[in-house]
Amino acid sequence: MKEYILITGASSGIGYEMAKMLAKEKYNLILVARNIEKLEELKKYLVERHQIDVHYIPKDLANPKNAIDLYHEIKSKDIIVTHLVNNAGFGGYGDFVETSLDLELDMVNLNISSLIALSKLFGRDMARRKSGRIMNVASIVSFLPLPYYSVYSATKSFVLAFSQTIAAELEDTNVIVTTLCPGTVETPFHTPEMRKTNVMSANKPMPPQEVAKEGVQLLLHGKGKKVVGKMNWFLTNLPRITPGVIMMRIKKNLASIPT
Repeated sequence: MKEYILITGASSGIGYEMAKMLAKEKYNLILVARNIEKLEELKKYLVERHQIDVHYIPKDLANPKNAIDLYHEIKSKDIIVTHLVNNAGFGGYGDFVETSLDLELDMVNLNISSLIALSKLFGRDMARRKSGRIMNVASIVSFLPLPYYSVYSATKSFVLAFSQTIAAELEDTNVIVTTLCPGTVETPFHTPEMRKTNVMSANKPMPPQEVAKEGVQLLLHGKGKKVVGKMNWFLTNLPRITPGVIMMRIKKNLASIPT
């Protein structure tokens, strides 16, 4: 049976760039996202350029049932997923009491519930084979939860904690679980409101190619967690030396839009 790397959120941003880099290294790929046209286009590009095997499966993982269906669809193809990249996710910005509840529940389902489902189902297979790697994409807000990003921050804090705990559980199975923690990345993720905040003025978004390069290295060869960028590393360690009340004021200011 052929071996594949599965990437969710593969139609743009970090997932898209990782797919191109992994294809260059001759890894077969399974690409998952909502946009079928972008998936078709990416598959054609990767196959023609690198002569690898590529499957694409359009799924909206904001519905966790689709994550379970995705697993069974892949299993029915009689192929092996050796590496899983849980990259799909989205965020939101605004006063919590004013933001969309439906949107935030979808965010929790995509960023957490579907990630759990895919990690459990593919992780179980990896543990039985005594081989495999899972990389979950978190964020620097996993360490530094920001006001106005309340639900998003909470989901990414979960991703980091979840990844670290299952990594410990799987230590004796030769299954490695890692966590990629980028800061702001220049992708369609950011809304016009987000782009006006102090934090994006002070800490310019990184190119997705730079983050994807770090992600590929972590996926294939790394262990533990990886914070991408020196400034982001500094920010994630700031709470260690700053009193909580003062730190929250700093974070609220960073997440605010200048008047």
